[in-house]
Amino acid sequence: MATFKFELVSPESILFSGEVNSVIVPAVEGEMTVLAGHAPVVATLKPGILVLIKTDNSNGKEFFVSGGIVEINPTGMTILAEQARFIEDVDTAVLDQEILTAETRLAAAPEDESEQRRLHDQLVQLKEFRNVFEERRAN
Repeated sequence: MATFKFELVSPESILFSGEVNSVIVPAVEGEMTVLAGHAPVVATLKPGILVLIKTDNSNGKEFFVSGGIVEINPTGMTILAEQARFIEDVDTAVLDQEILTAETRLAAAPEDESEQRRLHDQLVQLKEFRNVFEERRAN
């Protein structure tokens, strides 16, 4: 299977940079799988799990992203995440803090209706993801 260059960047560090076979992205428009040769796209991320597969025999690496943007172009794919962590570093306390931060941002949001809607949607998505995360950990 063909590979492509992928980078996952958070404000703190580059969490991954290298060749991958595929990446599953939690985009606002819907989850999408990116393979080598994907059409150019710029999309917004929603809170969720990003999965990358490095080789055909690999189980993949999982990361929690709380938002950001993804750019896919002919040379590869880059994700600029608002927050990103290895999934092993995520628990309900981390998600509760993300929810509290989102609630604070929404409460302090300017009168701009589109910004309030974006922050509200992000808060709803975080709460939904927390529920899914708890169910996943229980299984």
